[in-house]
Amino acid sequence: MSLVLVPTPIGNLKDITLRALDELKNADIILAEDTRTSGVLLKHFEISKPLQSYHIFNEHKTVQKIIDILKSGKRIALISDAGTPGISDPGFLLVRACVQNEIEVICLPGATALIPALVVSGFPTDSFAFEGFLPVKKGRQTKLTELKDEKRTMIFYESPHRLVKTLENFIEYFGGERTASVSREISKLHEETVRGTLSEILAIFATRTVKGEIVMIVEGNNSKKTKHES
Repeated sequence: MSLVLVPTPIGNLKDITLRALDELKNADIILAEDTRTSGVLLKHFEISKPLQSYHIFNEHKTVQKIIDILKSGKRIALISDAGTPGISDPGFLLVRACVQNEIEVICLPGATALIPALVVSGFPTDSFAFEGFLPVKKGRQTKLTELKDEKRTMIFYESPHRLVKTLENFIEYFGGERTASVSREISKLHEETVRGTLSEILAIFATRTVKGEIVMIVEGNNSKKTKHES
């Protein structure tokens, strides 16, 4: 009776761990964010197990059903499309329900995009704030206002089509001279990290068509005044 969170590769399939493969092979059921995407991964590693859909649009409805399955003595593995479940991916609600029902929860160490991007950024790593995806509309200005005085290194996830807009927002609230780095396609063939001031990075990406998932690292505010305050 265990829920096992299994990180899956964010790019290179060789990033899968031996323990992750063992857990997937030994699970009674595998919960997947997108069964089509996960089906490709499982087929590659010759793993054949019952696969059920578990994503942000159905997790509220399916949590109790999964809890009942776990209580029957089954071992369930939870995977997302890429990376560690629960980190800007479905998983939190199920983990919380398992804890409340005294069901064992195990999370394997493994792939996640934020740590590689943070380490290669060159910014301090002893203390940082992971913000995930910013609100798309409502609440974005409030969040950025809260963060403009954050002194720790900040980590954000972003989609390609919102990258330029988010860089413009950062310049407005943090100032164009604040340094940052943008990493994309981590662990894939076209992996890239661009470093510089926010203004310099915006100038680069404003003229390009960007693909791939993106991690943005922004240095903390070490000055007394930001551009948005002036």
